[in-house]
Amino acid sequence: MNTTEVFLIAMAIIFTVPWLIWRLGRTDYWAPLVVVQIITGILLGPGVLGKAFPEFHQFVFNPAVIQSLNGVAWWAVMLFVMVAGIELDLGQAWKHRRESGITAGLALGMPLLLGSLAALVLLGRPGWVGSAALPWQFVAGVGMACAVTALPILILLMEKMHVLRQPLGQRILRYASLDDIAIWGVLALILMDWQRVGKQVFFLFAFALLAWGFRHLMHRLREADRWALALIWLAVCAFGADWSGLHYMVGAFLAGVVMDAGWFDQDRLDQLRHHVLLVIMPVFFLSTGLRTNWDVGGAAVVGAAALLLAVSVSGKLLGVHIAGRVLRWPPGEASIIGWLLQTKALIMIIFANVLLDKHIITSETFTALLLMAVASTMMTVPMVEPKLRRVRASGKASAIAG
Repeated sequence: MNTTEVFLIAMAIIFTVPWLIWRLGRTDYWAPLVVVQIITGILLGPGVLGKAFPEFHQFVFNPAVIQSLNGVAWWAVMLFVMVAGIELDLGQAWKHRRESGITAGLALGMPLLLGSLAALVLLGRPGWVGSAALPWQFVAGVGMACAVTALPILILLMEKMHVLRQPLGQRILRYASLDDIAIWGVLALILMDWQRVGKQVFFLFAFALLAWGFRHLMHRLREADRWALALIWLAVCAFGADWSGLHYMVGAFLAGVVMDAGWFDQDRLDQLRHHVLLVIMPVFFLSTGLRTNWDVGGAAVVGAAALLLAVSVSGKLLGVHIAGRVLRWPPGEASIIGWLLQTKALIMIIFANVLLDKHIITSETFTALLLMAVASTMMTVPMVEPKLRRVRASGKASAIAG
């Protein structure tokens, strides 16, 4: 078979297997389709399918096919990160800055602290630290991975539980938006290359200048032209960030964050996010699964994932409960917010991919982080929905209305 035919076989597998698991297994309550796609990516990787059927795995996922899949995955994740940047609403966060700042700071700071302590445990053992990492980069990277909240998946889960349009849901979006800014800021700091700092400073200066002109131009265009220009802007920003030694995903986020959601019809923006998730993000999940590695031993990887999951969830819940006491929230509210904010999935996986690309972490650490992200996301709905039912049944409207 030629490369095109094998590529199409791979694409058929990528879309068929997770859909069948999701539909026939009726997993939607604890694992939405996007989570099943991530899990399937791991199962199709070298550590599972590659070990069970090495010849078939090598035939389907040969270097030429992987290169083609990676190109699709790069564009998919850039589009997704750009949309995440567009959807950040910092105006509301500024309007409620005391409450948002305290909650977002504690919700990010506690899991970051505990995650950094867990990273120190891994730091002293072989097989976890990337070849290009300084100790502080590894500790900060793993710590921040434990603190990440996946804003796009959070939106999807809150829609499912009918919380998104409620005042509580809007508050949670404010907290997650502030944390998103911090996450990408820390990532940019970790990726600062002092041997290429001149390039990076030049990129940031050029980006600020071009962003000013870009925003002025976008104000003058009709919406159809704004969509076209946004895609050009995305490619330019991603190229500039990657050329300077940051990463194309940092550029994609910057491209989105300087755009106003009001420039676009909200329904079309929602549809774009939905269609990117449906049509091309599964390829990114597969390419992510192909990067997993179990060479330090399956038990060691699962143990590291369990440690990271424990510090991630406990840190997020602890931070939000402290915020709830400071801000005097009604009983039960901190638990609901904490469990929703600990959702990981996509943004953490994107974050970990960048760390792996830059050799800050190894494939084994990446695998442990991936397992942690999947487990934390699968816990969200089963933990939150019963709490919401109890609050609604008891008539404590303030806990939902905010």
